[in-house]
Amino acid sequence: MPRGGLQIVQPASAAERWVRAYGSEFHAEDSASWRAIIENRTISDDEGGSVDAARSRYHREFLADAKLRHGVVAPVKAPLLPGFDGALHLYRTAEQGKFTEAEIKIVTETAQQISVSAKESRAQRVHGDCAEQPAWVPRVTSRLIIYNAALQPVFADGLKDLEERIAEQLVDDARRRLQHLDGHPVYSDRVALADSSGQLWVFRAVAYRSYPALGDGAMVFYCLMPTFCEWISLRASDVSADSELSRLVPAIQYMHEHFRRGPTLGEISRHVHLSPFHFHRRFTELLGITPKHFLLECQIFQAKRLLYGRQAELAEIAKTCGFAHQSHFTSRFKQFVGLTPTRWRKLALRGEESARGHGISV
Repeated sequence: MPRGGLQIVQPASAAERWVRAYGSEFHAEDSASWRAIIENRTISDDEGGSVDAARSRYHREFLADAKLRHGVVAPVKAPLLPGFDGALHLYRTAEQGKFTEAEIKIVTETAQQISVSAKESRAQRVHGDCAEQPAWVPRVTSRLIIYNAALQPVFADGLKDLEERIAEQLVDDARRRLQHLDGHPVYSDRVALADSSGQLWVFRAVAYRSYPALGDGAMVFYCLMPTFCEWISLRASDVSADSELSRLVPAIQYMHEHFRRGPTLGEISRHVHLSPFHFHRRFTELLGITPKHFLLECQIFQAKRLLYGRQAELAEIAKTCGFAHQSHFTSRFKQFVGLTPTRWRKLALRGEESARGHGISV
C-alpha cells in the first residue's frame, strides 16, 4: 500500500496480512473497487465519498489499520486470469492530502499499463499444450455474473457470451440459492449447466446474505471456471502477496506433468511441503476445484486434443490419458463434459467446419 505519493513500500509480510484480511471479509465492503470495475473508470474520494472513511467497515477498520484516508482506485483488465478483472488501489494518510487530477491520471495510465503487461506476459508463457488456443475452448470476454435478491443482474458482462438457455438456468439456480441462505452468511459450491448441445459449462457459485459493496440484500456470484490452459499459465510470482496461494501454484504444474500416472494426494502435497489434509483444503478453497478434479481436467483436456486430431481410437486415447480402460474413459468424459467422446468429437469438428465456412480462423 502507498505511504507517500505514488510509491508502494509496504513490506511483503504486511502485504500478505492485508491480502488475507481483505479476502476473508473486507472485499464485501469494498464499493470503490466494484464501481471501478463495473463502470470501467477510475474512482477517487472526490466522488461523493466513494472512498469515504465513514461509509463502511472497509474504510473504518481495514484502511484505518494503516492510517490511510484518501484514495484512488483504477480498473485493471484481467491482471491474473482472462475474464477476471481487478483494480489498482493507492491511498494516502489524512496529512498527505487528496490525490491531484494529474496524479489520478498517472494512476489510470499505470492501471492500463498493468493490463497490457499482464496480457503480454500470459501470451509469452503459454505452455506447449496450449501454444494455440484450442478451437473447442469457449471464447468469453468476462467470467463473472452477479444477481441481486430480486434476481436482477448487478454485473452482467459474463452473460453476453452465454446461450439464453444457460442464462435461464443461472436465474433458476440463483433463486434456489437465495431460498437456502437463511441462517447461512455464505453458500458456495460448483454448478454445471448444460447448453443446447448438452455440453456442460462449469461455474463456481457463491451466495452472500449481505454484500454491502454492491447494494442492499443478498447477492449471488457466478464465475465461469478457468480453462485448463489458464490454470497451467499461472506462476507463483503472480500471487506472491499471498504465500499460501503461491505455494500451491507449483502443485498445478506438478499435476499437469504427472497426471497420466495418477499421482496420489500425499505425493502432490509433499511436492509443495504441506500435509495432505491442509493441501487439499487450501487448494479447494483458494482455487475452487479439488486436486482430484484438476487431475481429471488434465486428462480430459489431453483426451480432447487427441479426439480433435482424429488420429487415435478411443481405446488408445484412454490409455494415453491415464484412464483404466475405454469404458472408464467414456464414463468419466461424459460426466465431466456432458457428452460422450464420440458425440463431442462430432460437434467439435462440425463447429470447425462451420467456422471455416464463414471465413473464421480456428
